[in-house]
Amino acid sequence: MTLPTPSLLREILLRSGEHVLLVGSALGLALFIGLPLGLWIQRHPRWTTPVLSLANGVQTIPSLAIFGLLLTVPLLGGIGPTPAIVALTLYALLPILRGVLTGLVQVPVGLKEAGRALGLTNTQVLRHVEMPVALPVLMAGIRVATVINVGVATIAAAIGAGGLGVFIFRGIATVDNQQILAGALPAAAIALGADASLGALNQQLTCGGLGRAKVWVRWRQPIRSVPLVVAFILVLALGIRLVFPEAGSGTVRIGSKNFTEQFILGELLAQQIEASTDLIVMRDFGLGGTFLCHEAVRRGAIDGYVEYTGTAWTAILKQSPPQAEGHGQTSLAGLADPSPNPASEVWEQARRVYAERFGLTMMSPLGFENSFAILIRGAMARRLDIATISEAVPHTASWTAGFSYEFMKRKDGYDGLARRYGLRFPTTPKAMDLGLTYRALAEGQVDLIAGDSTNGLVASLDLTQLNDNLHYFPPYEAVPVFNTASLSRHPALEEAIEALGGRLSVATMRRLNAQVELEKRSVEEVVATWRQMEGLGA
Repeated sequence: MTLPTPSLLREILLRSGEHVLLVGSALGLALFIGLPLGLWIQRHPRWTTPVLSLANGVQTIPSLAIFGLLLTVPLLGGIGPTPAIVALTLYALLPILRGVLTGLVQVPVGLKEAGRALGLTNTQVLRHVEMPVALPVLMAGIRVATVINVGVATIAAAIGAGGLGVFIFRGIATVDNQQILAGALPAAAIALGADASLGALNQQLTCGGLGRAKVWVRWRQPIRSVPLVVAFILVLALGIRLVFPEAGSGTVRIGSKNFTEQFILGELLAQQIEASTDLIVMRDFGLGGTFLCHEAVRRGAIDGYVEYTGTAWTAILKQSPPQAEGHGQTSLAGLADPSPNPASEVWEQARRVYAERFGLTMMSPLGFENSFAILIRGAMARRLDIATISEAVPHTASWTAGFSYEFMKRKDGYDGLARRYGLRFPTTPKAMDLGLTYRALAEGQVDLIAGDSTNGLVASLDLTQLNDNLHYFPPYEAVPVFNTASLSRHPALEEAIEALGGRLSVATMRRLNAQVELEKRSVEEVVATWRQMEGLGA
């Protein structure tokens, strides 16, 4: 494994800062909510069960699911750090609530009565007796919440919130262990460092006996605590402003899906905009998938990304593949009696419907088509003399298939493919991340996958693409999709992107993918080198 490059180290520092801010902001909110809520339900026991049941219920929801659910809440602004912080806050509430309640329950009744006998009010008993005694348990809850949040925050990258999860998702998509470790190791270091720091703080605050109470009282003194709180808020706000700058009138956000080619295409759009305009580009790469990217650009959370016409047709517009009813009529008006590969017709119709229904502009194709590729191992193809999907059908009764999560659900995905060709597997196909399907096939864990035709791993892993002889799949031309309102705000944007039309061939895209996946070159370097060769400027 090669040493990290300076650019990678800089990005690790940036992503680590994003990660710390996500966790710190969420933990601060959880404490702000959890401490008074815990004190309140401790004084009103009848609310203990429903509140804790609700907090427990949140913990049972898979983290990626809760991130996805929060994307649909309009007040949270779609993708980005806001829904991520809300999700992390919800996950941190249970350990904090448990810490407050368990700590207060463990305070001896006699100690509280002794405080009241000395003339202390209930509030003073809470401040000077109960909280100092309960503090170790509360700190344990905070430490648990912190460590949980550091881990869960890595998933926030799937909704464009940044953090160290960016490396992990990128590494999974490109099968790059260095990228995975670039996210996992700093996250582990942050978790261990935070836990050790909170442990040391706990030791200082719980130094025993009357000393513990004195330290607690000293921390509660308004003259000292207020400036500390204000300073903390100001530093946090400044950090968030620096790491998560708001998109201004001269800023555009470019998104991408979560696989190698999309990282390259997203970076291509970003560098083209930066070179051709005065706009500042913010990169929200590695978003969860097609529907997340589409919803983000439709709502203006990002300004643009690269889509594929077949995906727009079937997954977004919910139309049947052009050949799904044979070589005759299709379900979308204007495509009667299409040719086996009606690329221009699909683009024209999808472009029209995108503008009418979503307020989106589908620009000129970039020049290449990335179709679904039904792949098997090369050795198997040669041994069985298989070249088409139809020729593979008699063998599938003993094969194991593996498909991406999205392919399993798409209208142009597994179900339709199985019906068209009569595929019959002995077990349900394995669902996994698209980037992992290639390795699973090469290593014999599965026998057939649906990859993408421009992937550089096809040749390097000796995989064979089976010909779609019944023309099941629609054309998948790569096309930039932009929010029309964004193009109106930035007139120079459309001209800059249209300059890329027709410049990328299938062979070029496959070569760029291979440079990232096989040669382990950075996406930024690969795109910059290609743009220079094409005479597109620095």
